[in-house]
Amino acid sequence: MNSNFEFQYPWVLALLALLPVYAFLRGRVGKHSALTFSSADIARAAGATAKAAAGRLLLFLRLLVVALLIVALAGPRFANDRTETQASGVDIMLALDLSWSMMALDMSGPGERVTRYDIASSVLEDFIRKRQSDRIGLVVFSAVPYLASPLTLNHDWLSENLRRLHIGMLRELGTAIGDATASAAKRLKNSQDSKSRLIILLTDGDNNKGEIDPVPAAQLAAALGAKVYTIGIGVEEPCKLPAFDPATGKLVLDPQGNVRPTLVLQPANYSVLRKMSNLSGARSYRATSRRELQSIYDDIDRLEKTEVKLRRFTIHTPLFQWPLLTALGLFTLELLLANTLLRRVP
Repeated sequence: MNSNFEFQYPWVLALLALLPVYAFLRGRVGKHSALTFSSADIARAAGATAKAAAGRLLLFLRLLVVALLIVALAGPRFANDRTETQASGVDIMLALDLSWSMMALDMSGPGERVTRYDIASSVLEDFIRKRQSDRIGLVVFSAVPYLASPLTLNHDWLSENLRRLHIGMLRELGTAIGDATASAAKRLKNSQDSKSRLIILLTDGDNNKGEIDPVPAAQLAAALGAKVYTIGIGVEEPCKLPAFDPATGKLVLDPQGNVRPTLVLQPANYSVLRKMSNLSGARSYRATSRRELQSIYDDIDRLEKTEVKLRRFTIHTPLFQWPLLTALGLFTLELLLANTLLRRVP
């Protein structure tokens, strides 16, 4: 919002140029009244009964009153320019895998020790930042799903909750893709005023826990009018899980500063993920690096654009009353002075 001072009728201010002309035509400002007396004693007697003063101050006050009236007629005001966003928003539920396999380092660049989860969470945060007009929620899951954030427009709060998460927070081991999808779909069920509803599921494994299989869960989401975008991350071959501390989500290194491998991980089930997306008319993706994952979320951002309309308007705050009241006060003062301290002798 921008505030600017302006005049509604600025051309009226041209009348101010007439005031010096008026003062000039009046002749010398403050000239005393003069009368012819037959005797100086008579003039002295008249001066004793009524105090006369020069018209300099009175004329100045009169000119100032007129100037203020002209300013008031010009319509001084503050113009507050405002812009309102009218958006046909999209409701998005993010489903993020928080199982232990997300600690794998296979997506790191050369010389890096960055986990799958670190890459996924940073790309997700960037995606959230781009979707300013959409309500976004977050479900995290391992063997069971948990709601990390309901649908909200408070994206700062959502991102803060995302940064609080780490692998190991959910102690139930496993990957419940179907339950997580069903949980996200139920959160979208009551969002009737949205342009469209999306579930963006990110996982690196296969469904091995939960009460609902992934395909029926995707059918449920499609029945509720939600598209299910699926993203499988990690290399498409077995890889090793490094040792880490579940209490902090930090890697555990050996005395030489190297990562200690523990379990062997299997790749994501891309066939199931593809079926889930096809059922709802969405797309399925694979990512084996940060760049690929960023490109996927950019693609979804383009496919599911939010229609944003800007309405610009101006609110005017009138200020004419202030010069008008000041002029009234000065005119009252002029009348008081002209009939008391500065009364003229006729």
